[in-house]
Amino acid sequence: MTTKTSTYPLRLPRSLKAAVEKLSKQDGTSVNQFVEMAVAEKVSAMTTAEYFAERKARADMEAFDRILSRTGGEPPRPGDVPAQD
Repeated sequence: MTTKTSTYPLRLPRSLKAAVEKLSKQDGTSVNQFVEMAVAEKVSAMTTAEYFAERKARADMEAFDRILSRTGGEPPRPGDVPAQD
């Protein structure tokens, strides 16, 4: 499997570049790999946040409240609750 890549000229303040160089060295990666992973983590975090926001928008909060406030039911049967170690 091959991944197509492209280049992007990146301008960083000197202090940030120095911090990236130090951290990438500690991490045992190149500056390029470090920046690539940082961007991937940010994209993943933002994508995840968007996913949950979309799920929240589709939620039926009235049904949620009904389920949480319902009464009755049965107590847990043996085997329903995992044994505590």
